[in-house]
Amino acid sequence: MDKKVRIGIIGAGNNTRTKHIPGFKEIPGVEIVSVCNRRPSSSRSVADEYKIPKVAKDWMDIIRDPEVDAVCIGTWPYLHCDATIEALNAGKHVLCEARMGMNLTDAQEMAAAARAHPDLVAQLVPAPMSLDFDHVIKNTLEREELGDIREIVMTHFERSGMDGEAPMHWRQDMDLSGCNVSYLGIFYEMLGRWFNKEPEWLLADAEIYTQYRDDKISDKIKEVKVPDSITVLGRYENGPRLVINMTSVDGGQPVSEIRIHGTEASMRIDFLELYLFYSRLGSDYEIPVDIPRQTRRGWKVEQDFIDSIRLGRPVELTSFEDGLKYMRFTQRVYNSWSNGGIRT
Repeated sequence: MDKKVRIGIIGAGNNTRTKHIPGFKEIPGVEIVSVCNRRPSSSRSVADEYKIPKVAKDWMDIIRDPEVDAVCIGTWPYLHCDATIEALNAGKHVLCEARMGMNLTDAQEMAAAARAHPDLVAQLVPAPMSLDFDHVIKNTLEREELGDIREIVMTHFERSGMDGEAPMHWRQDMDLSGCNVSYLGIFYEMLGRWFNKEPEWLLADAEIYTQYRDDKISDKIKEVKVPDSITVLGRYENGPRLVINMTSVDGGQPVSEIRIHGTEASMRIDFLELYLFYSRLGSDYEIPVDIPRQTRRGWKVEQDFIDSIRLGRPVELTSFEDGLKYMRFTQRVYNSWSNGGIRT
């Protein structure tokens, strides 16, 4: 019989309710025993909806609960570091929602705590969009089918920041999201699965178009400190360029993709249509890449977490060390744009 694992939920936002809770409930021998959300009323609502027996008044009550073996931290990044460290120090396994932390300091402290408790599983929720494509993309690059890599271009255009009268979203609030901007960390995490290098240098320019927004949490007008639009330029060792353009003020057709250009061919992954395309040098069209069913990983975050606990398997997606890499990149971008576009 599988070892019983009892889960405590700290923060039950959309991803926790739609992914993590149902995912855990499908696994035999796994029980969600307690939940604590930001407000008591929402904690009770989640507990009633998903038949969770206990509602904790404070997230530390879940950490101290002897009936909890592991915690799923689904809060905004502002609490990830404190909750993770407290949980690990209390002997609990940790599945933490992405982004890893508010900044690089958070990530370093979390990684240090995980190293201090090698008997416990410390896992981050992975960037999900490329899970079915990672194997094929990585193999294509390892076989050098694109030739020498010249350029990596990341683009994400959306309209979520267009309305200047809209209230502040938590992603626009640096007190809740830290230095995480748009999809920077998500895209860089996926890139790190295929292309395990860090840029030698990078520089960034950004703009905040709506300076103040109504903060529904404090019921006050609050200054926006997270950019609406950001551009990053960088270069890797031996020449490949990194070009990133992300904006939330595009009123046109949304775009979300990564392109990898080589001397022999190019590859494009479209995250809106969820297709991978390949084009040879000189070709006038792209060819959709057939992804074998056996290489499609899909979403199995909760099962991976439980398997690591029960079987001692190392965390593959995503380890705290991987999170440290993408938070280092995110911090470098923040340091560049906030200091007038200096190289970092």
